[in-house]
Amino acid sequence: MGSIHAYETASGKRYRIQYRTPERKLTGKRGFRTKRDAELFLATVEVSKARGEFIEASASRSTIGTLGAEWLANQHHLKPSSLRPVEIAWRLYVEPFWGERRVGEIRHSEVQSWVTKLTKGDGKERSATTVLRAFGVLAGILDIAVKDRRILSNPARGVNLPRKLKGKHKYLSHAQVDALADNAKAHRPLVLLLAYTGLRWGEATALRVRDIDLVRRRLDVHENAVEVSGTIHVGTTKSGETRSVPFPPFLTPLLSSAVGEKTSAQLVFGDGDNYLHQPDRRRGWYMSAVARSQAADATFPRVTIHDLRHTAASLAISAGANVKAVQRMLGHASAAMTLDTYADLFDDDLDSVAIALNDARSRSVVVKM
Repeated sequence: MGSIHAYETASGKRYRIQYRTPERKLTGKRGFRTKRDAELFLATVEVSKARGEFIEASASRSTIGTLGAEWLANQHHLKPSSLRPVEIAWRLYVEPFWGERRVGEIRHSEVQSWVTKLTKGDGKERSATTVLRAFGVLAGILDIAVKDRRILSNPARGVNLPRKLKGKHKYLSHAQVDALADNAKAHRPLVLLLAYTGLRWGEATALRVRDIDLVRRRLDVHENAVEVSGTIHVGTTKSGETRSVPFPPFLTPLLSSAVGEKTSAQLVFGDGDNYLHQPDRRRGWYMSAVARSQAADATFPRVTIHDLRHTAASLAISAGANVKAVQRMLGHASAAMTLDTYADLFDDDLDSVAIALNDARSRSVVVKM
């Protein structure tokens, strides 16, 4: 139990308390006007210690700016492509607003107001992804503050957040893929590979000659070359796992030509030694190929390079591939993830269910009659 001591000030008698923290560190608080106030505060300290809820006052005075810098430095487990957006969210949205605030002073209502303002309150249009990422940074910092016993609970948790709406996928038909590949000219083999294997751009451009088995028609996908702020970072795949991806026979001569006289350690696409950069999203070779395809076909959609991955899933499912096979081809964590991502491709299955139920009812009624 702590102790209470009286002392004199210019304004009259005051009281101070002394107590030990759970780590046996002697500390205290002064300035109480009455002995009863001091006794009540000391009682709350002892109760919080008994419940394991004690928070040292000095710990709660740490600012978000200080803790945020430490939190960001500890995000080394993130890949460069994932870390970059987090750093931007911290620099643009979290640090300017919360940097000088002490963690012990932040209230739930303040966080809610900040999220609302980011979403639609300051006249600027921000996507749900941007708002959720900024919120995630603040909430992550406060989670660590809770674990470090700087605050008792995270005031950011339970905030109402904007919903991230899923965009509608765009798919190309076989004929449209051929048109796009032809208009891509020298990059025709790469476009066809993306559209018929579902590889991500970084996975395709990281392929080396030794990763291709032309006899078994398999691609050994184990690296991903991601461009971040103009610099290409090579690491593991998005899932962190290696996978074997089949490719259709018509791609064999194209890949064989791309390999040419390269050594087993060289890259399949490009000059063999340098990773291909993603084409400019406005004036690069890919958007030029899309523009030429649209000029010849008014129904040709404006598709991104990543839409070729969606196209691969669509073509595989329409060809009769089961969900598990598509999951393995795309490298999804589970078949459930594949179903959730491409639920729109299974609308025909819903129609089949309705027809099957109708047929079953008809047979039942006939038997009854």
